[in-house]
Amino acid sequence: MSAARGADEAGERGYPRSRFGHTDLPEEQASALRRAVRLEIATLAFMVTAVVVVFLTMGSSQAMQNAWAEDLLALIPPLAFLVAVRRARKRPTSDHPYGFHRATGVGHLTAAVALLAVGVSLVVDSGLGLLRAEHPPIGTTELLGHAVWSGWLMIAAMVYTGIGPFVLGRLKLPLAEQLHDKVLYADADMQKADWMTALGTIVGVIGIGLGLWWADAAAALLIAGSIVHDGWRNLRAASSGLMDRRARTFDDEHPHPLTLAVDEVLARQDWVVDSRSRVRDQGHVFHVEAFVRPRPGRHVDIDDLETAVDRLRELDWKINDVVLMPVRELPETIPDPSRDQD
Repeated sequence: MSAARGADEAGERGYPRSRFGHTDLPEEQASALRRAVRLEIATLAFMVTAVVVVFLTMGSSQAMQNAWAEDLLALIPPLAFLVAVRRARKRPTSDHPYGFHRATGVGHLTAAVALLAVGVSLVVDSGLGLLRAEHPPIGTTELLGHAVWSGWLMIAAMVYTGIGPFVLGRLKLPLAEQLHDKVLYADADMQKADWMTALGTIVGVIGIGLGLWWADAAAALLIAGSIVHDGWRNLRAASSGLMDRRARTFDDEHPHPLTLAVDEVLARQDWVVDSRSRVRDQGHVFHVEAFVRPRPGRHVDIDDLETAVDRLRELDWKINDVVLMPVRELPETIPDPSRDQD
């Protein structure tokens, strides 16, 4: 007993390796989590170098300045993920009887608010720059004893900052699905699209070189708009999740199939006439409240209930916290989850 407790305490001090709260992770998810943590640490390291490189080359280009701001913001989702998964592994306490899985939702919301706030600010700044018809100059830089147009350095910086996030984002996407982690998905989705920011900035810099003064401001406005779009989309998803929207897939595109599977499994129990459930996404795992109407004259004992709960837990590793209540009539306050499967 003391050895197990010591192992738990040792695990609490590090990043989660084998469980979220009291939910033990299957080996596939445990391996995915370890890899996701390594990728997010690698992301932080890469983005720090990207921020430095862009800062040293951005000059007076507004598009480069906005790209630099976006790279700074790109540090928030990995940090939010690392903090959230560390917090989520803590076991439930008397003050937090449902556990700390909501840390994922809080991290998602924090990243979304930061993106939206900075994005709106950059849209205003870029729009004003376009209205003022500002002409950003791009001079020359002495490099290895030769005068080099600074635009080439800017383009090289954008190529560097565009390739890394694209690769990292692609690597994270399947892990986000395996872990049902929406912070990781938001980070991966934004990163895999980061090449568009890099390309837009390159076009803006080339436009300045060709004498198209408006190209830089237009590219800056495009980048700012993409930041606002990411922020608004993630704000809606994070807010809905924290307001106990029914469980959805990791990308928030559709209701999660488990919301229907729960009632299907319960309906297959020989003593159940009908059931109604609500499945709440706690972060990585689901909390299930199910009400079942037994067959008339059928005595339901504890063994029946425990067997039904075991069948639900066998559906998926995410289903662990289950409340099953036999009732005479199904609660009218719970909508039928089979309807409005958008």
